[in-house]
Amino acid sequence: MPKSQVRKKKVYTPPTDIRPAAAAASKKPSPTWLPITAVGLIVVGIAWLVVYYLSSQQYPVEAWRYWNLAIGFGCMVGSLAILSKWR
Repeated sequence: MPKSQVRKKKVYTPPTDIRPAAAAASKKPSPTWLPITAVGLIVVGIAWLVVYYLSSQQYPVEAWRYWNLAIGFGCMVGSLAILSKWR
């Protein structure tokens, strides 16, 4: 049985008008306060919810009732928004 020919693959050469090294060099690293703030918001949000449930809905602010849940989850969602800016 005859053997089939082996095709040589072309060597990929990236276009010269796009320089990934220059684009990567222009991105600055995130400031140090960004992850610290995000982790702080996560901790505050979780602590707010834990205190709310363990105190039988009396603390942190009894008059806000179920808005305490919105504040706790809002802190955690806010931390996600901050972390989306992290490089």
